[in-house]
Formats: sequence, C-alpha cells, structure tokens
Amino acid sequence: MVGKNIASLKAYQAKEIPCRVKLDANESPYGFPEVLKTFKGVKTNRYPDPEAMGLKKFIAKEFGVRPENILQGNGSDELIYYLITTFGGPVLYPTPTFSMYGIISQALNEKRVEVSLDVEFDLAVKPILSAIRKKKPKLVFLSSPNNPTGNCFSSDRILKIMESASKSIVVVDEAYQPFASARGFIPMLGDYKNLIIMRTLSKIGLAALRVGFLIGSEEIINEVNKVRLPFNLNALSQAVAAEALEKKGLMRQYVKSIISEREKLFKELTDIKGIVVYPSEANFILFKVQDADGVYQSLLKKGVLVRNMKGAVDGCLRVTVGTPEENRIFIRALKNTSIEG
Repeated sequence: MVGKNIASLKAYQAKEIPCRVKLDANESPYGFPEVLKTFKGVKTNRYPDPEAMGLKKFIAKEFGVRPENILQGNGSDELIYYLITTFGGPVLYPTPTFSMYGIISQALNEKRVEVSLDVEFDLAVKPILSAIRKKKPKLVFLSSPNNPTGNCFSSDRILKIMESASKSIVVVDEAYQPFASARGFIPMLGDYKNLIIMRTLSKIGLAALRVGFLIGSEEIINEVNKVRLPFNLNALSQAVAAEALEKKGLMRQYVKSIISEREKLFKELTDIKGIVVYPSEANFILFKVQDADGVYQSLLKKGVLVRNMKGAVDGCLRVTVGTPEENRIFIRALKNTSIEG
C-alpha cells in the first residue's frame, strides 16, 4: 500500500546521542531563557493567530519588507514542503547540500535534479545552466552559506542562475546568513520576481521554537499560503520569537560571539597535522581526516559529539561552533585522538 517513492525513502536521522559536549546539529550554544516570560500572556485554550501577524511585523521591520511578503513556517522543513507542493518538480539543487530538499522532493514524488558542486564547493554554473535548459525545473534550491560545506556560493554565479532560470522559482536558503560576511539576497527581491528567500531562527538560539519564514513577492507568497496548514505556527513560538526579535541587540551579540569563536576554532584546527579544514561562513566548520569514522567514534568516547558526513562528504566531519569552553574540550579531545587512524 506504500508508494514506491516512500518505500525507497530513508527517513531523516535526528538521533539523540548521549554526550557531554553536543556539537553535531548546528545549534547555537546560546538561548534566550529571559524571553520565556512571554508564555504568561499566551492563552493556551485558544488557537494561535493563523497569520502570525504580530511576529510578521517584527520580521518585516527587521528585513525592510512588508508583512504581505512573509510566510511563516514550522521551521524551514515545512516551508520546503509547501514550496514543492505548490510548484511541483523537477526540483534542482547542488550536492552536497541540505538533505531535506531531496527527501521532501522524493516524499512528494517529484523528480530530483542533482548537480555536483565544483572542487571548491562552489556552484558549477555550466552544468547547472545545462540542467535548467534540459530538465526545466520548477524549483531551484541554493543554500548559501551551504550546509554542510559552510561556504557562501559566489554571488555572480547565483545571479546567473536566477537570470537563466527565469521560468523557475529560485529559493536562496539563508539559514546561516547571520554568520556570513556577505549581505544576502533580500535586497535583490525587487529585481527578480522568481526569487524567494528562506530564513530561520533555529541557528541563532531558537531551534526549539521551529520558526522559519519565506520572503518573496506578494503574488508568490499568496500562492504558497494556499497549501499552508491552518495554525501551523503555535502561539508559544510566535510570542517568544517576537520577543527575541525585539531584543535583537542580544541576538547580534550572540552571533558576533559565535563568529569570533569560529575564527579561533578554524585556526586551531588548521594547526593540527593531518587535518584539512574548509573555510566557513556559517556556525560550523567542515574538516577532513584520513579516518573519519575512527575519529568520530574516538571523539564520542571522549564525550564529544560531532557530525560524521559519510555519504554526503566522505572522509569529513562537521563540528558546530560552541561556547569557548565547549570548543576547548573538542580541540583537546581531537588532539588526543589518532587523526590518521
């Protein structure tokens, strides 16, 4: 009774593995416990605001757009689901990248078009443009900064793709943009009607709330809103997210701290013999070792959990930037590990 597309699908693995230092999920090491007091004003016997207008006003002010240009989601995953449901496939994306583009495409029985990144983990423009001409994708997903590689794609390459894919919806996923030196593509929305920006609050200290949002033309937002489930963002998440955005000074302080720690961590990793470290504009760092499986298990035995990227970027591990103390524990554990197996 299960469709072939589902029978062959592997569920996204988000296992809870006991550890002392958790650096595997690209979460912020800093939370916002002081904003939890907003729970007191939430009426739990009533459904939440179906349009999340209070939250949208804060988002609109933060990014210089109108509330009509915003669609809220229960994390980015739900928004990816809505986009593919609305526009269909084929769905094109580079690899390696965020796995949910492919997983949700398969779940919805839409054709996937995967194009490998170049040797520097940047967009391979010629193969992508060729795939756009031949496959005519309805959606193109570009995660910049990219997960799991950590780098921003070249802006000129993204622009070439947007111009060539004029009959496609191009989604620039900026989940990690707060940690990047690049400005991002929100200012381009007025110039490219086929552009949608996807953002999330999960990486900056609010992962538990599951708050994501799209920013795009009112016309596109209205179409995607047709498939949005009613009351998809609960009242508690709406209230706490709005309060946290109002305290954006604290949020920016946390982001600045993570960027500073990322630079220190990058240097320390670079100084360890046998490790190839890739530059990052995100809140994590990808690095390559000779025996990734062995190093992963050794770190776990020492209480440090990182992400083994086997199957996505073979031979690589991904470590989230933690607090200064967490980063020190990770580096100490890594230095006490046989890197070469």
